Order: sequence, then structure tokens, then C-alpha cells
Amino acid sequence: MTDVKRESSLEPEKREFAHTEQGSQSEDYDPKNRLQLAESNPNAKLANPLAGIPHAKLEEQALQFAHSHGLSEHADLIRKGALVAQDPLGFDSLSQLTPEEKAELQREQTHRWDQPKTLYYLVGLCSMAAAVQGMDETVINGANLFWPKQFGIGSDSGRDQWLLGLVASAPYLCCAVLGCWLTDPMNRLFGRRGTIFITATLSWLTCFWQGVTNSWPHLFAARFVLGLGVGPKSSTVPVYAAECAPAPIRGALVMMWQMWTAFGIMLGFVADLAFYHVKDTPNITGLNWRLMLGSAGVPALFIMAQVYLCPESPRWLMGKGRYLKAFESLCRLRKTKIMAARDQYYIHTLLVAEEQVKPSGKLRIFELFTVPRNRRAALGSFIVMFMQQFCGVNVIAYYSSSVFSQAGLGNIQAILGSWGFGMLNFIFAIPAVYTIDTFGRRFLLLTTFPGMSACLLITGMAFFIENIHARTGVVAAGMYVFTIFYSPGEGPVPFTYSAEAFPLYVRDLGMSFATATCWFFNFIVAITFPRLLGAFTPQGAFGWYAAWNIVGWCLILLFVPETKALSLEELDQVFSVPTRTHAAYQLREVPIWFKRNILRQNVERQPKLYEHDESRRTYAPPGSGHA
Repeated sequence: MTDVKRESSLEPEKREFAHTEQGSQSEDYDPKNRLQLAESNPNAKLANPLAGIPHAKLEEQALQFAHSHGLSEHADLIRKGALVAQDPLGFDSLSQLTPEEKAELQREQTHRWDQPKTLYYLVGLCSMAAAVQGMDETVINGANLFWPKQFGIGSDSGRDQWLLGLVASAPYLCCAVLGCWLTDPMNRLFGRRGTIFITATLSWLTCFWQGVTNSWPHLFAARFVLGLGVGPKSSTVPVYAAECAPAPIRGALVMMWQMWTAFGIMLGFVADLAFYHVKDTPNITGLNWRLMLGSAGVPALFIMAQVYLCPESPRWLMGKGRYLKAFESLCRLRKTKIMAARDQYYIHTLLVAEEQVKPSGKLRIFELFTVPRNRRAALGSFIVMFMQQFCGVNVIAYYSSSVFSQAGLGNIQAILGSWGFGMLNFIFAIPAVYTIDTFGRRFLLLTTFPGMSACLLITGMAFFIENIHARTGVVAAGMYVFTIFYSPGEGPVPFTYSAEAFPLYVRDLGMSFATATCWFFNFIVAITFPRLLGAFTPQGAFGWYAAWNIVGWCLILLFVPETKALSLEELDQVFSVPTRTHAAYQLREVPIWFKRNILRQNVERQPKLYEHDESRRTYAPPGSGHA
């Protein structure tokens, strides 16, 4: 079904939805306040589309939905699922449910990791995709020790340093200017699985291509095309996981993207070590670095083999009008059919609501920046994505072997030192699944940035040490402790923050903007660091990024609100606070915090900046807000 046909098929339901909204105002809200909220914030209509609808009316709508979308044989399940979707935690009070169905829904809350094997198979697919991305990022680290000399750009001249940075950063340039912006059309045309298959195929082909290049422009071209595999994949896989995962474990599963990317980073260093001592053959020069770059394509083959064994995203299928297929997909991804029916009706209702409030495609991109609530979310996402690159972590990921060599280590010891960074990055990414929802995004950032700044400063100053053993020890320690600070903070927070900050009706565009920001500044860091290292020396280069961590701490303090465990309504409230008001409040908090926690004085706190209404808390359903 085309998008035009889908929109026309939703017209009666959109009118019914609007009528229901008007008819239920008096039961839940003051009509004047609700109208003002809807006019000022389109996301308010998406917060709880089923709220306030009488049960009899809701059952009637659910049955009509089932019969009109080819789900007649499941009509009774859809009817009961709609009632559960209206209040997911209030199922005990529904007389329409059997005791067995109530027990199943209760078990979903108490045993949240008791899920079908198909869901865990899908998690394995997403984890493999993340690992491919991590390998793509770090196999170049070890290869940088060899290919520049072979291709005639291995000197310390400014030209050669710029060319080294250009080749290393080529995938991220492609991601920023092309790859990320292809995500939306590719997903619309090919679906989530199709996009993942295409990008995995591109990764495999370009990794092989890198291994057979014979000049630096040739290698640059191969790595640039690699960005077409990296960019859309980095945007699609977390969305695919979110759309398929049940609500109780969705956050943890989406967080695993960062953890398994860190695993792939470590795996890339393992490949560098494994192929380091491979000798050239009579016909092949530089076989070791060619195998390093080519090895990143091997996990992509596994993704290509298994992606079509997983179900397609139910949300994408429903967006294309394929409701029966979506129900079959949900039945494979949920423990019971009542859960599948609940999620299907909720996603459908949200699709109808989105169609009602969503502006035309030409206007949506402007609404991302012209609507104050959206603009503040974009600013917060921009800051955390920008600082993920300018905190200095990718300097270590891409060039740590070169840095260790400058510190006095041999090549193999330099790659071993880089592997230590990759291992720590993976190990300390594991607890981030717990800490990000326990301590909050803003708290983790504000507490880890000072530590990262100090570690980079120590790493840079270590190059003044004349004793080679002491120098390499301090450089390694500085990098490793930096990684320990980075992994639970600026590592997982940016993608999580960006995914939840934007309103549902512009979330797909918001994520494209945030991801493009990430890859663009990734490119800037990767292309400039070799020249920065030559012009500033290691002391100045690491000091530069240490200073940026202090700048990042100030930006986060002033302009990045907390989003931990907030409902859609609460997120609207948080991002509706004027930027100047939020910044002024946080500045006043600094001396209060210092007096209370450092000087141990009894200082009166400020009034809370936000007062959340605990009676109305609605959370985004599976896969909400993605095109």
C-alpha cells in the first residue's frame, strides 16, 4: 500500500479520533486548558490517545479496526488488547480479561526478561550490527602504522598529516553529508530489515575493497563508500530494536547498541593484533594492514545471513498498511497474543494521532527549529552529540597506536596498548545499562566530564617525562582512566538522550539531525588530529581536548535538562521552560551545591524548576515516533 493510500485509509479513523478527543475532554481535562496545550504543543495529542474513552466506545472502535484491517479472526483479542492498551498497568480491573490473561500480563511486569526466543535472536542481530560498526571504526587504528608509508604519505609534513586524517575520516564525512540523510528514504522503501541488509552488504563489500586498494585516493574512495553502510545502519538498528522490544525492557535493549559497539571496537584491536605479523607475499605488499581492514567485513556476512530470519518491525508494517503481517510479527516477538493485540492497537492509535498532528514533509524540518520546545530538544541533543566527539574519545579510538608509538612503544606494544583501551571501553559500558536509568543522563555527564578533562591533561603532560618507561606508563594510565570515565557517561548518553528528547511527530527528523551532528564532528576530529598532533605536539593536542571537556561541562550544566524516566507530558514540560530561565536556575544551583556538599552548610534550596503531575504519566509505546 502506498503512503497516499494509507493516508486516505486513515481519514475516517482520524475523524473518529478527533471526535473522541472532543467528546472525552470534559471527563479528564478542562477544555480550555487542553485546547491551549494542543495548539501550543502538537505532541500533547500524542501523549495518551486512548485516555478518557469509555470502555464501550473503545471496544466498538477496536472491533471496527479489526474488521476493516483484515484482522476479523482476531477481533476479540484486539478488543481486549485495546482495553489493556488504554491503561497498561490497570489490567487487573478489567472484567473482560480471563484469569490466565491477567496472569500473563502480571508476569510480564515481574519477569521482564522472560521473552520469546525470537526476540533474543533479534537482539543478537542488533548486537552483531553494533559490533560491525565498532570494528569499522578501529581496524584503521592498527593499519595507520603501515599503509601511509606504502602509499607515500608517511612523512611528518603538513600535507601528509592532512591526507592521513582525510583517509581515516572518510566514512564519517560520508555519514554526515549523505549516509544519515539516506536513512529515512531507505527505511520507507526497504523497511528496517532491508536497510540493515543493504548496509551490511555495503560494509562487507567496502571492507574487501579497502583491502585491495593501491593508492591513498583509492583507499579514500573505499572508505568514503563505507560511510553509506555505517550511517544508515547506526540510525536504523537502534530504531528496529526499539520498535520490536516490549516496553519493560526496551530501554535496556536499545542501550545495548553502545555496549556492543564498544565490543566491536575491542574486536577491531584484536584483528590488528592478529594480523600484525603477517608477512608480505611476492605478489602482495602490505598484506597485514589489508587483512586488518578486510576483517571488519566478516561479521557483516553473519548479519546478511540472519536478518531475514527475524520478523520485520511491526510499526513499519502497520505504517505500510500491512496489519495482518504486523500482528504475526508481534506474535513472534511477544510471549502471548494478548500482549501482541495490546501493542498493535496502541501503535495503530498512535499512527492515526500522528497523521492528525503531523505537518507536511516540507514543514516538519522547519518545525524542528522554529517550535521552541523542539528547538530546545535539538540544542540539548546537539550538545551531547557534539561533545561525544570533542571529548577526545575518538582521538584514542582512531590514533591511539600512533600516540603510543610517539610515547616510545614499539608497534606491537602500541597496538596492545590500544587493545587495552578497547577492552576497558567494553567492560565499563556494561554497567551503563544500569547506571543510565539509576543516576540519570545529566548527572552522569556532569560527574564524568571533569574526570575526562583531568585524564587528557595528564596524558598530554606525560610527554614531558624523559624516562621512556615512566612516560608510556602515565600515557597508558591517562588513556585508560579516561575510558573508565567515558564509558558510563558520554558513551551511552548521547544516543539515548536524543532518542527520547524530541516529540513523537518529529522524532525521526530529530534523530537524523542528531546522528548527522555526531558523524560530522567525528569527521572533524578524525581529519584534524594528525595535523593537530604535529602542530601542537602531543601536549598541546591532548590539552586542547581537555579544555573542550570543561566547555562541555558548562554547556551541559546550562542547556541540557534531565530526561530520566520522564513521561511524554513531563518531557514537554521540561523542554517548554525557556532556555534563559533554565540556564539562570542552573547557575544559581552551583554555589548552593558547593555550600551544601563541600562546605557542609545548611543552605536553603531553590524552588523546583519543574513540578510534574504524577496523576498523568504516559510513556511512548513500542516504536513510537519513527518513520
